[in-house]
Amino acid sequence: MSAVSNRSAAIAAVLGFAAIWAGSVYYLYAKGGEDWITALFVMGIFGIAMSGLAWALTIGAKAPPIEVKRPALESGAIVIYLALYAVLFTGFGMSAAREAVPEGLTQELLVMGLKLVAHIVLPALILVMLGAKLAPLFQAGLSGRKFWRTLIVLGLIILGLLCVISPSLQNIAETNTAFATLAWVAPVSFIWIAIEAGLNEEFLFRAVLQTRLQALFRSPWAGVFVSALVFAVAHAPGLYLRGGADIHGSSADLIQVIAYTFAVLAPMGLLFGLIYARTKSLLLVVLLHGLVDVLPNMNEFISIWT
Repeated sequence: MSAVSNRSAAIAAVLGFAAIWAGSVYYLYAKGGEDWITALFVMGIFGIAMSGLAWALTIGAKAPPIEVKRPALESGAIVIYLALYAVLFTGFGMSAAREAVPEGLTQELLVMGLKLVAHIVLPALILVMLGAKLAPLFQAGLSGRKFWRTLIVLGLIILGLLCVISPSLQNIAETNTAFATLAWVAPVSFIWIAIEAGLNEEFLFRAVLQTRLQALFRSPWAGVFVSALVFAVAHAPGLYLRGGADIHGSSADLIQVIAYTFAVLAPMGLLFGLIYARTKSLLLVVLLHGLVDVLPNMNEFISIWT
């Protein structure tokens, strides 16, 4: 991460993030339930411990800066788009798509297509219309940016944590899937989730939004912390509108849903944002994001694809 050129913006972003996160955790605590405990765990593991490790692993990474010619205009356009995206796409749009097509392979393909349009195609068109260059946003950064050691170390930790703290392995075992099937399901499901969740969200929130905010505030720290908050709250409309007691973080209380997204998802955004700021490698954050989601979603993948 380059030297901070706007210290006041960085300090304000860090303090604002801390205040919003702490206030959200307190709200969840006051409402009862165990979401506040989840928030503390996620912040401790991902927001603090793994972010610190990611910092250490990326020491010496040499990532070229991404030029943003009109920070205010581009940031404003993307924020407006994200406001529409959060309500029209994550809320009503995805619900309508799932209701229009029965559960199964066809629905999954439709959802994937819609996500690619909403997360990549439309934001890219907005940037092109504003005269921005897209190529720098798709950097792989395989050399000179501590790519492999960061991917391997953090990836193994993520998978190890999921095996211990989540019921993922048990859920997969309960599908009674043959080993020969798992041999191809595991890599294919990883590729699928790395595109569906990793590529879509990391391109929009890190490559597009974070780079604009960093340029706007003239501070990589401000870009990381503010984009992490936006990443979190953008999930709120979807959780709220989908509802359902079986959806973790959902509630009839909109404020509680927003508090949940800030408390639980913002630390994840902080981790990915830090890694991206240090490496400018879209591929790295896409793969790590995929590793976070692959095991919890593999049993569903098995039920649909096999």
